[in-house]
Amino acid sequence: MDGTLVDSDASVERAWTLWAKEYDVDLGAVLAVAHGSPAARTIRRLLPALDDEEVAAATRRQHALQHEDLADVTAAPGAHPLLATLARLGLPWAVVTSADGRLARARLRAAAIDAPLLLTIDDVRAGKPDPEGYLEAARRLGVAPSACLVVEDSEPGLAAGRAAGMPVAALRGLPGDLSLPGLDRLADLLRRP
Repeated sequence: MDGTLVDSDASVERAWTLWAKEYDVDLGAVLAVAHGSPAARTIRRLLPALDDEEVAAATRRQHALQHEDLADVTAAPGAHPLLATLARLGLPWAVVTSADGRLARARLRAAAIDAPLLLTIDDVRAGKPDPEGYLEAARRLGVAPSACLVVEDSEPGLAAGRAAGMPVAALRGLPGDLSLPGLDRLADLLRRP
């Protein structure tokens, strides 16, 4: 969702910047690992000395900062044309995100995207890079994992797709089975006979 269908990078980075100041963590280290991973996993990685209760509190704070900041969240370039192409072709699709349900629904609303299936960190035991979310989405859509295409903009998401046995399309110059300069390119490829 974030960085793929929804342009929320500025919001995400503002929230992590405030969180890093509050928790006295180097911002560069935070931004190097924050995109694409569940907040709790990122916090455990950044502050390994915290106990479970402290991680939960730090995660709640990070979520609160993100829930409060939707000011410039929009659809990513090419998102709406891609979704229109999927609808025209009758292809099922889902959003699988490391965001919590409340934040995912708010960001999708801000981007005017109505996902037919939404799986968030609240719906799985393990977030990305674990493949559980993608495998559950395929199951619910009634599609074999090998017939799915994961579109991602982060290493944890790409790793999750690969671990699920799904081909991956990578954005932002990351390596994938298919490298995409943007979602409009994927829409063009899908429209080809």
